Amino acid sequence: MDARWWAVVVLAALPSLGAGGETPEAPPESWTQLWFFRFLVNAAGYASFMVPGYLLVQYFKRKNYLETGRGLCFPLVKTCVFGHEPKASDEVPLASRTEPAETTPTWQALKLLFCAAGLQVSYLTWGVLQERVMTRSYGATATSPGERFTDSQFLVLMNRVLALLVAGLCCILCKQPRHGAPMYRYSFASLSNVLSSWCQYEALKFVSFPTQVLAKASKVIPVMLMGKLVSRRSYEHWEYLTAGLISIGVSMFLLSSGPEPRSSPATTLSGLILLAGYIAFDSFTSNWQDALFAYKMSSVQMMFGVNFFSCLFTVGSLLEQGALLEGTRFMGRHSEFAAHALLLSVCSACGQLFIFYTIGQFGAAVFTIIMTLRQAFAILLSCLLYGHTVTVVGGLGVAVVFAALLLRVYARGRLKQRGKKAVPVESPVQKV
Repeated sequence: MDARWWAVVVLAALPSLGAGGETPEAPPESWTQLWFFRFLVNAAGYASFMVPGYLLVQYFKRKNYLETGRGLCFPLVKTCVFGHEPKASDEVPLASRTEPAETTPTWQALKLLFCAAGLQVSYLTWGVLQERVMTRSYGATATSPGERFTDSQFLVLMNRVLALLVAGLCCILCKQPRHGAPMYRYSFASLSNVLSSWCQYEALKFVSFPTQVLAKASKVIPVMLMGKLVSRRSYEHWEYLTAGLISIGVSMFLLSSGPEPRSSPATTLSGLILLAGYIAFDSFTSNWQDALFAYKMSSVQMMFGVNFFSCLFTVGSLLEQGALLEGTRFMGRHSEFAAHALLLSVCSACGQLFIFYTIGQFGAAVFTIIMTLRQAFAILLSCLLYGHTVTVVGGLGVAVVFAALLLRVYARGRLKQRGKKAVPVESPVQKV
């Protein structure tokens, strides 16, 4: 009942979400429009910044610039390449869980309700808008089919610009620890984050939104693999068990759900490859951010650093391709798209702030439960709004996946109560 009420609210606020209800068609056949070609072009654009930057960093390190450098550029080079060693007097408590001044059950319940509502509204609206923007036409009339927005990178840029502004404002208004990390280290997490977001948007051209949500839920498995490779972590037996249950649930859903109308095995395969790319890049982002937190930075500082390089990479790549102007023209032709893209960015930025606040007030376990429920609601909402069908076996697979995720939360809580060191939760700084 709640999901139907939410669907009515969304449709009332954005009446055109259901417009153009036909199922997404395959992208144009021109080879320049193939997702793999565009991925390579984007990657080449990012490399035109990353490679010279990497060579400069290595040059300053070989020259021992920290000891021999002087002049006006020295502070900038030191900040970007070497960073600063924080002093004890500069350290500020980070966003760890703190006990509030008022501890009455009613006040705590109200704050929990506020956090849960903020996360659900932000990310459910974001999911609905994401599917609308990437799978439906704009400007459709009785005589014209309209046109679709196809440049996923432009949407990534809009999200990152607003997130950068929000993070910068928070850094100015709230006291932060003295920044010690070399700025260039953010670029690696930023690059993988931009690529994962691009794959996420692009995949919606080929697979349904429920399939994408389940793929996100199953990223526990590659995160564990990346944790072993990047951070040399070890895992408990129950973590391998829940990872296996997630794999079984996802397989049940994918094998039982028939293909979407007008889709083909080729387009479905493209979607699965893109989802695999999203999961791989996002897993690297989480582990790299987790390593960066060793510099005692705040989550807001991390958000600012990653989004700064994301804006640099995407603006540069769009300018090199001449796509920035085209994306702006599309916004000018379709004011409805401009409103959707802006609201998409607002939901992304606000959602990240709710993530920080929820974890700070109630801990990672409560946050994970809220976000797990959000994924289940997102599948239900997408099916209600866009007519996706889920079989009984597919629904059972979805239930297995979310049961395994909740089991992970329960097991982590038990380990914490017994005083054992639980595996750190993936960094929540960049989720969208």
